[in-house]
Amino acid sequence: MMNLVKTKTEKGFTLIELMIVVAIIGILAAIAIPQFASYRVKAFNSAAKADLHTAQTVFEVFFNDNDQYPNAVTADTGSLSFTDGGSASVSFNTSKTVFFASKAGANNQTYSAATKHTSGSGLYTADSNTPTQLETIDEATKGTALTNADVPAAP
Repeated sequence: MMNLVKTKTEKGFTLIELMIVVAIIGILAAIAIPQFASYRVKAFNSAAKADLHTAQTVFEVFFNDNDQYPNAVTADTGSLSFTDGGSASVSFNTSKTVFFASKAGANNQTYSAATKHTSGSGLYTADSNTPTQLETIDEATKGTALTNADVPAAP
């Protein structure tokens, strides 16, 4: 007589194994999500910083061509145009949602400028006497646009 024994050959994961995998994924997500948000803010700040650098270059080229800096411009975003009050003009584009503003000094011989990304936490300023950009980080201003009051007076 033959011994007939059925063997169980089902394959799959146990409940414990699945719970361990879910816990590991949860831990990784808890670490990664805050870091991702931080990287986004840094990218927004970098866009504002790059736009200020572009503006500084535009202002210096304008000065070389016209012996004066362009007139002040109020806080705005997009395609910005500057003039010397006459026929000379120049324009440049800012990154999406990066605000730019400037103030002109006496006889347009000096300038100050500022940029800020609405989703960033940094305010970047520079002027004709100090071409190095100054950075102000304030998490409370995240989500707000640049205002004319944020631009320092021209030297």
